[in-house]
Amino acid sequence: MSYRKLVVWQKSMKWVKMIYVLTQQFPNDERFGLTNQLRRAAVSVPSNIAEGQGRISPKEFLRFLAIANGSRQEAETQPIIASELGYLNEEDSNQLLHKSEEIGRMITSLRQSLHRKLS
Repeated sequence: MSYRKLVVWQKSMKWVKMIYVLTQQFPNDERFGLTNQLRRAAVSVPSNIAEGQGRISPKEFLRFLAIANGSRQEAETQPIIASELGYLNEEDSNQLLHKSEEIGRMITSLRQSLHRKLS
């Protein structure tokens, strides 16, 4: 199966797009700071899902899913910071957090499914 058929990859791609759109409103002096950091962490999520799915073994896929989840948590923290600094309104920040949590649950489910296959 192609990684593009994984719902978690599809949802994380939409989440990345949302992050790119919302970070366009950040101040220009944050372009190489919080904006860049948030975008890079978010892009890492679907990228690691795709790379892991393309690996030979399920164990490698599990490792890449763990990396994707860590990047997701990093990217989840940054909208909170942006909200505290007044760069994001509460509604947008909450929407990003909600999507991140949903993706996190999906990554966890996929990891559990892979663990069962390995057992």
